[in-house]
Amino acid sequence: MTKFGIGQSVRRTEDPRLLSGQGRYTNDISLPDQLHAVFVRSPLAHAELKAISTETAASMPGIIGIYTGADLDADGIGHIPCQVRVEDQTGAPQYDPPRPVFPSDRTRFVGEAIVMVVAKTQSQAQDAAELIDIDFADLAPVVATGTALAPETPLIWPDCPGGNCGLHWERGDKEAVQAVFDAAPKVAKVSLVQNRLIANPMEPRAALADYDRGSDILTLYTPSQGVHRIHDTLTQKIFNVAPDRIRIISRDVGGGFGVRSKTLPEMIGVAWAAKKLGRPVKWSGDRTETMVTDNHGRDNVTSAKLALDGDGKIQALWIDNIANMGAFHFEFAPMIQTLVGPRSTGTAYIVPALYNSVRLAFTNTVPVDSYRGAGRPETSYIMERLMDEAARLTGLDRLEIRRRNFIPTDAFPYRTTQDLLIDSGDFHGTQVKAVELADWQGFAERRAKTQAQGKARGIGIGYFVEASGGIPVEEGRVEIQPDGSVVARTGMHSHGQGHATAFAQVISDKLGLPFEDIRVIHAYDTKEVPFGKGSTASRGAQMGGTSLVRACNQVIAKAAVIAAHTLQTNEGDLDFNDGIFSAGEASIELAEIAAIAQDAANLPADMAPGLDETCRYKRDAEVFTYPNGCHIAEVEIDTETGVVSVDRYTAVDDTGVLINPMIVHGQTEGGIAQGIGQALMETAAYDPDTGQLMAATFMDYAMPHAYDIPAQMTLAANEVACTTNDLGVKGAGEGGTCGAPPAIVSAVLDALAPYGVTSIDMPLSPERVWRAIQETGK
Repeated sequence: MTKFGIGQSVRRTEDPRLLSGQGRYTNDISLPDQLHAVFVRSPLAHAELKAISTETAASMPGIIGIYTGADLDADGIGHIPCQVRVEDQTGAPQYDPPRPVFPSDRTRFVGEAIVMVVAKTQSQAQDAAELIDIDFADLAPVVATGTALAPETPLIWPDCPGGNCGLHWERGDKEAVQAVFDAAPKVAKVSLVQNRLIANPMEPRAALADYDRGSDILTLYTPSQGVHRIHDTLTQKIFNVAPDRIRIISRDVGGGFGVRSKTLPEMIGVAWAAKKLGRPVKWSGDRTETMVTDNHGRDNVTSAKLALDGDGKIQALWIDNIANMGAFHFEFAPMIQTLVGPRSTGTAYIVPALYNSVRLAFTNTVPVDSYRGAGRPETSYIMERLMDEAARLTGLDRLEIRRRNFIPTDAFPYRTTQDLLIDSGDFHGTQVKAVELADWQGFAERRAKTQAQGKARGIGIGYFVEASGGIPVEEGRVEIQPDGSVVARTGMHSHGQGHATAFAQVISDKLGLPFEDIRVIHAYDTKEVPFGKGSTASRGAQMGGTSLVRACNQVIAKAAVIAAHTLQTNEGDLDFNDGIFSAGEASIELAEIAAIAQDAANLPADMAPGLDETCRYKRDAEVFTYPNGCHIAEVEIDTETGVVSVDRYTAVDDTGVLINPMIVHGQTEGGIAQGIGQALMETAAYDPDTGQLMAATFMDYAMPHAYDIPAQMTLAANEVACTTNDLGVKGAGEGGTCGAPPAIVSAVLDALAPYGVTSIDMPLSPERVWRAIQETGK
């Protein structure tokens, strides 16, 4: 097992199929006699729907049906629900406005689907869609996060008690914390903008629905991060049918990033139409549709401050945050900035007192929900910007002020101000390792060389700690076949994480069976894998891996009974190593036991045949893993153009025990690339007057290219085993998005310090950087 077990950089078994063009995505699937759907979307951010005229469109060739919200309402189709409850300090929940599949009275963001056209071909549906006439009564839109809650701002939901504020969430004793600030020798303050992002998976969204009248089963093919979440929403909230009436299939998925875990109007529309018409209905979204309908991410306006004593140690933290929700509270949106992100508030530092205020703001924009990191990058960014400002204010070195405030290694398990227990970590050791690998000491020489070329150079640091783990239940099943091969099923969904490889390593390590004889089936089909909570919140190894480990334990326990029975010895006398049970000189292989187990006559009385065990693992809902890391970026700036280049990048992450270091490093690199995108270029910009999304194509939404990623990227691990799960793992999928933005902004501000620039907001576009330099007059 030394070559393919836990800790080995085994090449991903999934890659040859995908790299050779053999992947099968939703849009690759077509069914006989299928129809095609096209959606007519709102061109306005806020408007009343006075009338919808479809007569001309309906007369076009190939048109099968044209449907509006009234048609779905008549069939009793439910609204798209918000799936979480968050309470204010009085115990009152957030205001959740109703979100119909297609609106009938008012549209509230550009791109909202209003009408569905179904035709024999996609081009026929598109031609007819262009002839649909909708009479709008334009209303004033609310767009900007920072002014959405101002008293004079128009109301999006007149029935909302808080105006455009769906919830004011608070934690901490406001008066007591204010008293700490009043007495503090120094107070560091920052005002920040978290730019709005679009996830943009490689694969645009698509849906294909097929209804079988004989079995009364509706099958929906759609990309997802786990079929069961969408299945449960459709059966329980939208169609109100028994669980076995709907089957969801998500084969290969071209990226998830949080946005592929959602139930959206288009998939509901085609599912309803397929059942109504008795024919398959397919929708293939294009890139612009993806950008104006997939949930967006981030989009916060924040003021924060740190109270410091005379030695630069933190006394208290205060955060005021406005979080843009878009037009509706989408599935998990209200909890991202109130419960998920704030679990990590304070990150790696001792914070004796905390007041945290978050106001959820409605705007006439695409709804905001989870995007890789989901609240934790925002939290890390706030804290690291504060730590850099505290260093500037106190005159302390940026590394030193962090060292003084780190939670010490001997303090773990450490209970935070949020009453959560961080089980393990070595924050100072991780920083020391990162500083050494980044050659921080040699930076002055590199800066001098850059300055000699007429450019500016800066170095920056971003430390993060994130609470990961997500939904606290998962199922794993392990079955040893008669020939000794293994079929494992997991409720996780694989869309780039390498589950088939990593989970096979875990099972091989645990059972002592050959890696190449292990096949992992992920939750791509509700019929094939009947339970699962999917792949979100970096929960794969912690939840999926642990459930499989425990299923393996159950297999070993049953096999031990059979081995003892076969060898005519006591279970207590058996040893199990490398797939072999032994008692003295007698031994039997696990593969042989699997063959014996097929016949009940070979087994102890009352034992069921087979070696097939399922474990539904449940952890305490308040127990998370705490991946953390220190990222150091070095940037070069052309001060004449404002162009920022990330020249060097170093990341040392503690993700607990590494099952497959190569896969973990790949996840880290991907997260860093997305973090670079947020820091330097990405922003879902809206016209402040009209609410039009001005970045709805790749011509306007700047995605990072290969040349934006530093050629010199050094990645390393500081493995500190997690103590709260069987594998000792911590989440690995989102750290890059937490560490990169603060490290890069820190480096840019370091480079611009000689010009008098002390604050700048993301994205650090050439124009923004150039203007910052010009405005100082230096």
